[in-house]
Amino acid sequence: KRAKATVQYVISKGIAAKRITGKGYGKTEPKVDCKDTCTDEQHAQNRRSEFLIVK
Repeated sequence: KRAKATVQYVISKGIAAKRITGKGYGKTEPKVDCKDTCTDEQHAQNRRSEFLIVK
């Protein structure tokens, strides 16, 4: 859901939809792998949207 919302946000700012893709990894590729004992800060790091800018 976060990836879809991020794509929609970027499109709403004027970037052409054909230039944007989004892929959500959810819990499959966390930035901080803390299993079930994550702190609020670690959860925040895992709730992210990353961009790769390609020329």
